[in-house]
Amino acid sequence: MASTVVSEKRPGYGQLLRTPGALSFLIPGFAARQPFAMLTIGIVLLVQHTTGSFGSAGAVAAVTGVSMALFAPQSGKLADRFGQRAVLVPGVLVHSAAVSLLVVLALAGAPLWALFLAAVPAGASVPQVGPMVRARWAAKLDGTPLMPTAAAFESVTDEFTFVVGPVLATALCTGVHPAAGLITEAALTLVGGLFFAAQRATQPAHGLLATAGRADAEPHRSALSVPGVRVLIVAFLGIGAVFGGMQVSLTAFSEEIGNPGANGLLYGVFAAGNMLAGIAMGAIAWKTGPRRRLILGYTGLTLAAALLWTAHSAVLLGALGLVVGLCIAPALITGYTIVETLIPASARTEAFTWLTGAVALGQALAVTVAGRLADAHGSTAGFLVPAAGTALAFVTLVALRGKLKPREASRIAARVSATVARTATTSATTSVTGPGGTSATTSVTGPDGTSATTSVTGPGGTSATTRGVGHRVPVTVD
Repeated sequence: MASTVVSEKRPGYGQLLRTPGALSFLIPGFAARQPFAMLTIGIVLLVQHTTGSFGSAGAVAAVTGVSMALFAPQSGKLADRFGQRAVLVPGVLVHSAAVSLLVVLALAGAPLWALFLAAVPAGASVPQVGPMVRARWAAKLDGTPLMPTAAAFESVTDEFTFVVGPVLATALCTGVHPAAGLITEAALTLVGGLFFAAQRATQPAHGLLATAGRADAEPHRSALSVPGVRVLIVAFLGIGAVFGGMQVSLTAFSEEIGNPGANGLLYGVFAAGNMLAGIAMGAIAWKTGPRRRLILGYTGLTLAAALLWTAHSAVLLGALGLVVGLCIAPALITGYTIVETLIPASARTEAFTWLTGAVALGQALAVTVAGRLADAHGSTAGFLVPAAGTALAFVTLVALRGKLKPREASRIAARVSATVARTATTSATTSVTGPGGTSATTSVTGPDGTSATTSVTGPGGTSATTRGVGHRVPVTVD
Protein backbone atom coordinates (compact mmCIF):
# COMPACT_ATOMS: atom_id res chain seq x y z
CA MET A 1 0.00 0.00 0.00
CA ALA A 2 1.26 3.42 -0.91
CA SER A 3 0.57 6.32 1.39
CA THR A 4 1.43 9.98 1.45
CA VAL A 5 1.82 11.94 4.64
CA VAL A 6 0.83 15.60 4.35
CA SER A 7 1.59 18.10 7.05
CA GLU A 8 -1.44 19.49 8.84
CA LYS A 9 0.21 22.87 9.07
CA ARG A 10 -1.61 25.34 6.86
CA PRO A 11 0.64 26.53 4.04
CA GLY A 12 1.02 30.30 3.91
CA TYR A 13 2.61 33.02 1.83
CA GLY A 14 5.63 33.21 4.11
CA GLN A 15 6.36 29.52 3.60
CA LEU A 16 5.80 29.97 -0.14
CA LEU A 17 8.24 32.85 -0.46
CA ARG A 18 10.87 30.88 1.45
CA THR A 19 10.88 28.29 -1.33
CA PRO A 20 14.52 28.05 -2.48
CA GLY A 21 15.09 30.13 -5.59
CA ALA A 22 11.59 31.65 -5.62
CA LEU A 23 12.61 35.29 -5.27
CA SER A 24 15.10 34.93 -8.12
CA PHE A 25 12.24 34.59 -10.61
CA LEU A 26 9.46 36.41 -8.75
CA ILE A 27 11.09 39.85 -8.73
CA PRO A 28 12.11 39.99 -12.41
CA GLY A 29 8.85 38.22 -13.26
CA PHE A 30 6.85 41.01 -11.62
CA ALA A 31 8.78 43.67 -13.53
CA ALA A 32 8.40 41.79 -16.82
CA ARG A 33 4.64 41.29 -16.50
CA GLN A 34 3.90 44.88 -15.47
CA PRO A 35 3.80 46.12 -19.09
CA PHE A 36 1.04 43.61 -19.90
CA ALA A 37 -1.52 45.82 -18.13
CA MET A 38 -0.11 49.00 -19.70
CA LEU A 39 -0.40 47.94 -23.34
CA THR A 40 -4.16 48.29 -23.94
CA ILE A 41 -4.64 51.59 -22.14
CA GLY A 42 -1.42 52.96 -23.67
CA ILE A 43 -2.71 52.18 -27.18
CA VAL A 44 -6.12 53.69 -26.45
CA LEU A 45 -4.69 56.95 -25.11
CA LEU A 46 -2.11 57.36 -27.90
CA VAL A 47 -4.40 56.47 -30.83
CA GLN A 48 -7.24 58.58 -29.44
CA HIS A 49 -4.84 61.51 -29.18
CA THR A 50 -3.64 61.15 -32.79
CA THR A 51 -6.99 60.26 -34.43
CA GLY A 52 -9.49 61.96 -32.11
CA SER A 53 -11.62 58.80 -32.08
CA PHE A 54 -12.22 56.46 -29.16
CA GLY A 55 -13.74 53.99 -31.62
CA SER A 56 -10.54 53.79 -33.65
CA ALA A 57 -8.44 53.57 -30.49
CA GLY A 58 -10.60 50.74 -29.13
CA ALA A 59 -10.42 48.87 -32.44
CA VAL A 60 -6.61 48.97 -32.53
CA ALA A 61 -6.47 47.81 -28.91
CA ALA A 62 -8.91 45.00 -29.68
CA VAL A 63 -6.73 43.78 -32.57
CA THR A 64 -3.81 43.62 -30.15
CA GLY A 65 -5.86 41.62 -27.64
CA VAL A 66 -7.16 39.12 -30.18
CA SER A 67 -3.67 38.68 -31.65
CA MET A 68 -2.25 37.97 -28.20
CA ALA A 69 -5.01 35.46 -27.42
CA LEU A 70 -4.37 33.55 -30.64
CA PHE A 71 -0.57 33.52 -30.50
CA ALA A 72 0.03 33.17 -26.74
CA PRO A 73 -0.65 29.39 -26.64
CA GLN A 74 1.81 28.85 -29.47
CA SER A 75 4.40 30.75 -27.46
CA GLY A 76 3.66 28.53 -24.47
CA LYS A 77 3.94 25.38 -26.57
CA LEU A 78 7.35 26.48 -27.87
CA ALA A 79 8.48 27.29 -24.32
CA ASP A 80 7.52 23.79 -23.17
CA ARG A 81 9.33 22.27 -26.11
CA PHE A 82 12.50 24.35 -26.30
CA GLY A 83 12.69 26.18 -22.96
CA GLN A 84 11.43 29.52 -21.69
CA ARG A 85 14.63 31.42 -22.44
CA ALA A 86 14.68 30.30 -26.08
CA VAL A 87 11.21 31.80 -26.59
CA LEU A 88 11.36 34.79 -24.27
CA VAL A 89 14.53 36.47 -25.56
CA PRO A 90 13.46 36.81 -29.22
CA GLY A 91 9.91 37.50 -28.07
CA VAL A 92 10.75 40.60 -26.04
CA LEU A 93 12.94 41.90 -28.84
CA VAL A 94 10.13 41.55 -31.39
CA HIS A 95 7.59 43.04 -29.00
CA SER A 96 9.67 46.10 -28.24
CA ALA A 97 10.27 46.68 -31.95
CA ALA A 98 6.57 46.21 -32.83
CA VAL A 99 5.37 48.62 -30.13
CA SER A 100 7.98 51.17 -31.18
CA LEU A 101 6.74 50.88 -34.78
CA LEU A 102 3.15 51.39 -33.60
CA VAL A 103 4.18 54.54 -31.74
CA VAL A 104 6.00 55.94 -34.78
CA LEU A 105 3.06 55.22 -37.09
CA ALA A 106 0.53 56.77 -34.73
CA LEU A 107 2.57 59.95 -34.22
CA ALA A 108 3.12 60.20 -37.99
CA GLY A 109 -0.63 60.14 -38.63
CA ALA A 110 -0.56 56.83 -40.51
CA PRO A 111 -3.88 55.42 -41.76
CA LEU A 112 -5.89 53.13 -39.50
CA TRP A 113 -5.07 50.00 -41.52
CA ALA A 114 -1.36 50.59 -40.90
CA LEU A 115 -2.01 50.75 -37.15
CA PHE A 116 -3.93 47.50 -37.39
CA LEU A 117 -0.99 45.84 -39.13
CA ALA A 118 1.43 47.03 -36.45
CA ALA A 119 -0.97 45.94 -33.68
CA VAL A 120 -0.87 42.31 -34.83
CA PRO A 121 2.84 41.62 -34.04
CA ALA A 122 2.62 43.85 -30.96
CA GLY A 123 -0.07 41.58 -29.53
CA ALA A 124 1.32 38.30 -30.86
CA SER A 125 4.70 38.91 -29.22
CA VAL A 126 3.45 39.89 -25.75
CA PRO A 127 5.76 37.87 -23.44
CA GLN A 128 3.80 35.30 -21.46
CA VAL A 129 5.67 35.90 -18.23
CA GLY A 130 2.71 35.12 -15.95
CA PRO A 131 2.26 31.58 -17.31
CA MET A 132 6.03 31.09 -17.25
CA VAL A 133 6.14 32.05 -13.57
CA ARG A 134 3.28 29.64 -12.87
CA ALA A 135 5.17 26.90 -14.71
CA ARG A 136 8.22 27.53 -12.50
CA TRP A 137 6.07 27.30 -9.37
CA ALA A 138 4.57 24.05 -10.67
CA ALA A 139 7.99 22.57 -11.34
CA LYS A 140 9.12 23.39 -7.80
CA LEU A 141 5.93 22.60 -5.87
CA ASP A 142 4.42 19.75 -7.87
CA GLY A 143 2.27 17.60 -5.59
CA THR A 144 2.72 19.75 -2.46
CA PRO A 145 0.06 21.62 -0.44
CA LEU A 146 1.75 24.90 -1.43
CA MET A 147 0.60 24.68 -5.05
CA PRO A 148 -2.85 26.28 -4.42
CA THR A 149 -1.09 28.97 -2.38
CA ALA A 150 1.18 29.69 -5.33
CA ALA A 151 -1.84 29.92 -7.64
CA ALA A 152 -3.47 32.39 -5.26
CA PHE A 153 -0.27 34.41 -4.99
CA GLU A 154 -0.05 34.66 -8.78
CA SER A 155 -3.68 35.78 -9.01
CA VAL A 156 -3.05 38.54 -6.48
CA THR A 157 0.09 39.57 -8.37
CA ASP A 158 -1.83 39.69 -11.66
CA GLU A 159 -4.60 41.77 -10.13
CA PHE A 160 -2.10 44.15 -8.53
CA THR A 161 -0.52 44.51 -11.96
CA PHE A 162 -3.86 45.42 -13.50
CA VAL A 163 -4.40 48.04 -10.81
CA VAL A 164 -0.95 49.67 -11.02
CA GLY A 165 -0.28 49.28 -14.77
CA PRO A 166 -3.20 51.35 -16.11
CA VAL A 167 -2.64 54.06 -13.50
CA LEU A 168 1.04 54.32 -14.43
CA ALA A 169 0.31 54.37 -18.17
CA THR A 170 -2.41 57.00 -17.76
CA ALA A 171 -0.16 59.23 -15.67
CA LEU A 172 2.64 59.00 -18.24
CA CYS A 173 0.35 59.65 -21.22
CA THR A 174 -1.43 62.61 -19.65
CA GLY A 175 1.44 64.09 -17.67
CA VAL A 176 4.46 63.48 -19.90
CA HIS A 177 3.52 62.68 -23.51
CA PRO A 178 0.74 60.67 -25.19
CA ALA A 179 3.32 58.12 -26.33
CA ALA A 180 5.11 57.87 -22.96
CA GLY A 181 2.91 55.01 -21.77
CA LEU A 182 3.74 52.75 -24.71
CA ILE A 183 7.41 53.71 -24.74
CA THR A 184 7.69 52.78 -21.06
CA GLU A 185 5.80 49.55 -21.74
CA ALA A 186 8.27 48.56 -24.44
CA ALA A 187 11.29 49.43 -22.28
CA LEU A 188 10.02 47.52 -19.23
CA THR A 189 9.20 44.51 -21.41
CA LEU A 190 12.70 44.46 -22.85
CA VAL A 191 14.63 44.94 -19.58
CA GLY A 192 12.35 42.87 -17.35
CA GLY A 193 11.99 40.09 -19.91
CA LEU A 194 15.72 39.71 -20.46
CA PHE A 195 16.36 39.74 -16.71
CA PHE A 196 13.71 37.07 -16.17
CA ALA A 197 15.10 34.95 -19.01
CA ALA A 198 18.54 35.09 -17.38
CA GLN A 199 17.26 33.11 -14.35
CA ARG A 200 18.16 29.73 -15.81
CA ALA A 201 18.42 27.87 -12.50
CA THR A 202 14.65 27.96 -11.93
CA GLN A 203 13.62 27.33 -15.53
CA PRO A 204 11.58 24.10 -15.82
CA ALA A 205 13.13 21.31 -17.84
CA HIS A 206 11.75 21.64 -21.34
CA GLY A 207 10.49 18.79 -23.51
CA LEU A 208 13.73 17.98 -25.28
CA LEU A 209 15.72 17.72 -22.05
CA ALA A 210 13.02 16.05 -19.98
CA THR A 211 12.59 13.17 -22.44
CA ALA A 212 16.21 12.69 -23.51
CA GLY A 213 17.35 9.13 -22.87
CA ARG A 214 14.04 8.09 -21.29
CA ALA A 215 12.36 5.06 -22.80
CA ASP A 216 9.28 5.57 -20.61
CA ALA A 217 8.82 9.25 -21.44
CA GLU A 218 5.33 10.30 -22.49
CA PRO A 219 5.01 11.51 -26.08
CA HIS A 220 4.60 15.25 -26.35
CA ARG A 221 0.94 16.27 -26.44
CA SER A 222 -0.67 19.60 -27.01
CA ALA A 223 -2.48 20.90 -23.94
CA LEU A 224 -5.47 21.64 -26.17
CA SER A 225 -5.87 17.90 -26.87
CA VAL A 226 -6.91 17.39 -23.22
CA PRO A 227 -10.73 17.75 -22.92
CA GLY A 228 -10.52 19.28 -19.45
CA VAL A 229 -8.29 22.09 -20.72
CA ARG A 230 -10.90 22.96 -23.34
CA VAL A 231 -13.57 23.12 -20.63
CA LEU A 232 -11.42 25.47 -18.56
CA ILE A 233 -10.80 27.67 -21.62
CA VAL A 234 -14.56 28.22 -21.89
CA ALA A 235 -14.70 29.06 -18.17
CA PHE A 236 -11.87 31.57 -18.55
CA LEU A 237 -13.55 33.14 -21.59
CA GLY A 238 -16.43 33.93 -19.24
CA ILE A 239 -14.03 35.50 -16.75
CA GLY A 240 -12.56 37.60 -19.55
CA ALA A 241 -16.07 38.74 -20.45
CA VAL A 242 -16.42 40.07 -16.91
CA PHE A 243 -13.20 42.06 -17.12
CA GLY A 244 -13.98 43.53 -20.54
CA GLY A 245 -17.64 44.20 -19.85
CA MET A 246 -16.90 45.87 -16.52
CA GLN A 247 -14.25 48.17 -18.01
CA VAL A 248 -16.52 49.55 -20.72
CA SER A 249 -19.78 49.57 -18.78
CA LEU A 250 -18.32 51.24 -15.69
CA THR A 251 -16.91 53.99 -17.92
CA ALA A 252 -20.28 54.46 -19.60
CA PHE A 253 -22.09 54.48 -16.25
CA SER A 254 -19.74 57.12 -14.83
CA GLU A 255 -20.41 59.38 -17.83
CA GLU A 256 -24.17 58.87 -17.50
CA ILE A 257 -24.18 60.06 -13.90
CA GLY A 258 -22.05 63.07 -14.83
CA ASN A 259 -18.99 61.97 -12.84
CA PRO A 260 -16.38 60.43 -15.18
CA GLY A 261 -13.85 60.32 -12.35
CA ALA A 262 -15.99 57.73 -10.57
CA ASN A 263 -14.87 55.15 -13.11
CA GLY A 264 -11.46 54.71 -11.49
CA LEU A 265 -13.00 54.35 -8.03
CA LEU A 266 -15.62 51.82 -9.12
CA TYR A 267 -13.13 49.70 -11.02
CA GLY A 268 -10.72 49.95 -8.08
CA VAL A 269 -13.40 48.53 -5.77
CA PHE A 270 -13.98 45.68 -8.22
CA ALA A 271 -10.23 44.97 -8.42
CA ALA A 272 -9.87 45.22 -4.64
CA GLY A 273 -12.50 42.50 -4.20
CA ASN A 274 -10.54 40.27 -6.52
CA MET A 275 -7.29 40.90 -4.65
CA LEU A 276 -8.84 40.30 -1.22
CA ALA A 277 -10.41 37.03 -2.32
CA GLY A 278 -7.13 35.95 -3.87
CA ILE A 279 -5.26 36.60 -0.64
CA ALA A 280 -7.86 34.62 1.32
CA MET A 281 -7.76 31.73 -1.14
CA GLY A 282 -4.06 31.27 -0.55
CA ALA A 283 -4.36 31.48 3.22
CA ILE A 284 -7.09 28.84 3.64
CA ALA A 285 -6.38 25.11 3.94
CA TRP A 286 -9.17 23.76 1.75
CA LYS A 287 -10.84 20.43 2.50
CA THR A 288 -13.25 20.73 -0.44
CA GLY A 289 -11.96 19.33 -3.72
CA PRO A 290 -10.93 21.75 -6.47
CA ARG A 291 -13.66 20.69 -8.90
CA ARG A 292 -16.37 21.44 -6.35
CA ARG A 293 -14.67 24.72 -5.45
CA LEU A 294 -14.64 25.74 -9.10
CA ILE A 295 -18.34 24.98 -9.53
CA LEU A 296 -19.25 26.83 -6.33
CA GLY A 297 -17.05 29.80 -7.18
CA TYR A 298 -18.43 30.05 -10.70
CA THR A 299 -21.99 29.80 -9.37
CA GLY A 300 -21.37 32.84 -7.19
CA LEU A 301 -19.71 34.70 -10.08
CA THR A 302 -22.61 33.99 -12.44
CA LEU A 303 -25.23 35.12 -9.92
CA ALA A 304 -23.31 38.29 -9.02
CA ALA A 305 -22.73 39.22 -12.68
CA ALA A 306 -26.41 38.67 -13.43
CA LEU A 307 -27.31 41.47 -10.98
CA LEU A 308 -25.01 44.17 -12.37
CA TRP A 309 -27.54 45.55 -14.87
CA THR A 310 -30.01 46.23 -12.04
CA ALA A 311 -27.74 48.80 -10.33
CA HIS A 312 -28.84 52.41 -10.83
CA SER A 313 -26.65 54.12 -8.25
CA ALA A 314 -22.90 54.34 -7.78
CA VAL A 315 -23.12 52.92 -4.25
CA LEU A 316 -25.10 49.86 -5.31
CA LEU A 317 -22.91 49.30 -8.37
CA GLY A 318 -19.81 49.57 -6.22
CA ALA A 319 -21.20 46.97 -3.81
CA LEU A 320 -22.10 44.59 -6.63
CA GLY A 321 -18.72 45.17 -8.26
CA LEU A 322 -17.04 44.22 -5.00
CA VAL A 323 -19.02 40.97 -4.85
CA VAL A 324 -18.17 40.16 -8.46
CA GLY A 325 -14.51 40.75 -7.71
CA LEU A 326 -14.71 38.50 -4.65
CA CYS A 327 -16.13 35.71 -6.83
CA ILE A 328 -13.61 35.98 -9.67
CA ALA A 329 -10.55 35.00 -7.65
CA PRO A 330 -11.89 31.61 -6.45
CA ALA A 331 -12.86 30.62 -9.99
CA LEU A 332 -9.62 31.89 -11.51
CA ILE A 333 -7.28 30.39 -8.92
CA THR A 334 -9.04 27.04 -8.79
CA GLY A 335 -8.99 26.83 -12.58
CA TYR A 336 -5.22 27.26 -12.60
CA THR A 337 -4.95 24.64 -9.85
CA ILE A 338 -7.05 22.12 -11.78
CA VAL A 339 -5.23 22.53 -15.09
CA GLU A 340 -1.99 21.51 -13.37
CA THR A 341 -3.59 18.11 -12.60
CA LEU A 342 -4.83 17.57 -16.16
CA ILE A 343 -1.72 17.96 -18.25
CA PRO A 344 1.76 16.43 -18.30
CA ALA A 345 4.70 18.54 -17.20
CA SER A 346 5.79 18.88 -20.82
CA ALA A 347 2.71 21.02 -21.60
CA ARG A 348 2.45 23.21 -18.50
CA THR A 349 3.36 26.58 -19.98
CA GLU A 350 1.18 25.97 -23.02
CA ALA A 351 -1.80 25.12 -20.80
CA PHE A 352 -1.33 28.24 -18.69
CA THR A 353 -1.07 30.42 -21.80
CA TRP A 354 -4.27 28.92 -23.21
CA LEU A 355 -6.06 30.06 -20.04
CA THR A 356 -4.41 33.48 -20.05
CA GLY A 357 -5.19 33.84 -23.75
CA ALA A 358 -8.80 32.86 -23.11
CA VAL A 359 -9.15 35.69 -20.59
CA ALA A 360 -7.62 38.13 -23.10
CA LEU A 361 -9.89 36.92 -25.91
CA GLY A 362 -12.98 37.08 -23.73
CA GLN A 363 -11.97 40.57 -22.65
CA ALA A 364 -11.43 41.75 -26.24
CA LEU A 365 -14.78 40.37 -27.39
CA ALA A 366 -16.59 41.79 -24.38
CA VAL A 367 -15.07 45.25 -24.88
CA THR A 368 -16.34 45.29 -28.47
CA VAL A 369 -19.85 43.99 -27.75
CA ALA A 370 -20.36 45.94 -24.52
CA GLY A 371 -19.11 49.12 -26.20
CA ARG A 372 -21.67 48.83 -28.98
CA LEU A 373 -24.47 48.03 -26.55
CA ALA A 374 -23.51 50.92 -24.26
CA ASP A 375 -23.40 53.34 -27.20
CA ALA A 376 -26.84 52.23 -28.40
CA HIS A 377 -28.70 51.52 -25.16
CA GLY A 378 -26.61 52.79 -22.23
CA SER A 379 -24.48 51.16 -19.55
CA THR A 380 -27.32 48.88 -18.41
CA ALA A 381 -27.14 47.02 -21.71
CA GLY A 382 -23.36 46.85 -21.45
CA PHE A 383 -23.60 45.04 -18.12
CA LEU A 384 -25.53 42.25 -19.84
CA VAL A 385 -22.28 41.10 -21.45
CA PRO A 386 -20.68 39.83 -18.20
CA ALA A 387 -24.00 38.22 -17.28
CA ALA A 388 -24.32 36.39 -20.59
CA GLY A 389 -20.65 35.40 -20.75
CA THR A 390 -20.57 33.85 -17.29
CA ALA A 391 -23.96 32.14 -17.76
CA LEU A 392 -22.87 30.39 -20.95
CA ALA A 393 -19.55 29.38 -19.41
CA PHE A 394 -21.29 28.12 -16.25
CA VAL A 395 -23.64 25.85 -18.22
CA THR A 396 -20.67 24.42 -20.12
CA LEU A 397 -18.69 23.93 -16.92
CA VAL A 398 -21.49 22.07 -15.14
CA ALA A 399 -22.32 19.90 -18.15
CA LEU A 400 -18.70 18.87 -18.75
CA ARG A 401 -17.37 18.87 -15.18
CA GLY A 402 -16.50 15.17 -15.55
CA LYS A 403 -13.75 16.18 -17.99
CA LEU A 404 -11.91 17.88 -15.13
CA LYS A 405 -10.94 14.58 -13.51
CA PRO A 406 -7.21 14.64 -12.67
CA ARG A 407 -5.02 12.63 -15.00
CA GLU A 408 -3.27 11.04 -11.99
CA ALA A 409 -6.28 8.79 -11.46
CA SER A 410 -5.75 7.14 -14.84
CA ARG A 411 -2.04 6.76 -14.15
CA ILE A 412 -2.81 4.95 -10.86
CA ALA A 413 -5.21 2.65 -12.71
CA ALA A 414 -2.49 1.84 -15.23
CA ARG A 415 -0.03 1.04 -12.47
CA VAL A 416 -2.58 -1.26 -10.79
CA SER A 417 -3.19 -3.10 -14.07
CA ALA A 418 0.53 -3.58 -14.53
CA THR A 419 0.85 -4.91 -10.98
CA VAL A 420 -1.97 -7.40 -11.48
CA ALA A 421 -0.44 -8.57 -14.77
CA ARG A 422 2.93 -9.14 -13.15
CA THR A 423 1.28 -11.00 -10.25
CA ALA A 424 -0.67 -13.26 -12.63
CA THR A 425 2.49 -14.57 -14.29
CA THR A 426 4.44 -15.20 -11.12
CA SER A 427 5.56 -18.81 -10.63
CA ALA A 428 7.12 -20.12 -7.45
CA THR A 429 7.75 -23.61 -6.11
CA THR A 430 8.89 -24.39 -2.59
CA SER A 431 9.67 -27.88 -1.31
CA VAL A 432 10.59 -28.69 2.28
CA THR A 433 11.37 -32.19 3.64
CA GLY A 434 11.79 -32.58 7.35
CA PRO A 435 12.50 -35.34 9.84
CA GLY A 436 10.12 -38.24 9.86
CA GLY A 437 9.47 -37.95 6.14
CA THR A 438 7.29 -34.87 6.38
CA SER A 439 7.13 -33.21 2.97
CA ALA A 440 5.43 -29.94 1.98
CA THR A 441 5.29 -28.52 -1.51
CA THR A 442 3.75 -25.20 -2.62
CA SER A 443 3.44 -24.19 -6.27
CA VAL A 444 1.99 -20.93 -7.63
CA THR A 445 1.64 -20.61 -11.38
CA GLY A 446 -0.64 -19.02 -13.86
CA PRO A 447 -0.94 -16.46 -16.54
CA ASP A 448 -4.72 -16.62 -16.72
CA GLY A 449 -5.30 -17.03 -13.02
CA THR A 450 -3.04 -17.82 -10.13
CA SER A 451 -2.85 -21.58 -9.39
CA ALA A 452 -1.72 -22.72 -5.96
CA THR A 453 -0.93 -26.32 -5.03
CA THR A 454 0.00 -27.46 -1.53
CA SER A 455 0.94 -31.07 -0.74
CA VAL A 456 1.81 -32.35 2.74
CA THR A 457 2.92 -35.96 3.45
CA GLY A 458 3.61 -37.07 6.98
CA PRO A 459 4.45 -40.21 8.86
CA GLY A 460 2.12 -43.12 8.24
CA GLY A 461 1.45 -42.06 4.66
CA THR A 462 -1.02 -39.33 5.53
CA SER A 463 -1.38 -37.04 2.50
CA ALA A 464 -3.36 -33.84 2.03
CA THR A 465 -3.53 -31.80 -1.14
CA THR A 466 -5.18 -28.44 -1.65
CA ARG A 467 -5.39 -26.81 -5.08
CA GLY A 468 -6.86 -23.47 -5.91
CA VAL A 469 -7.36 -22.21 -9.43
CA GLY A 470 -8.36 -18.71 -10.47
CA HIS A 471 -7.53 -17.10 -7.16
CA ARG A 472 -7.34 -13.31 -7.40
CA VAL A 473 -4.69 -11.49 -5.44
CA PRO A 474 -6.21 -8.44 -3.78
CA VAL A 475 -4.51 -5.14 -4.66
CA THR A 476 -4.99 -2.17 -2.37
CA VAL A 477 -4.32 1.36 -3.62
CA ASP A 478 -4.26 4.20 -1.16
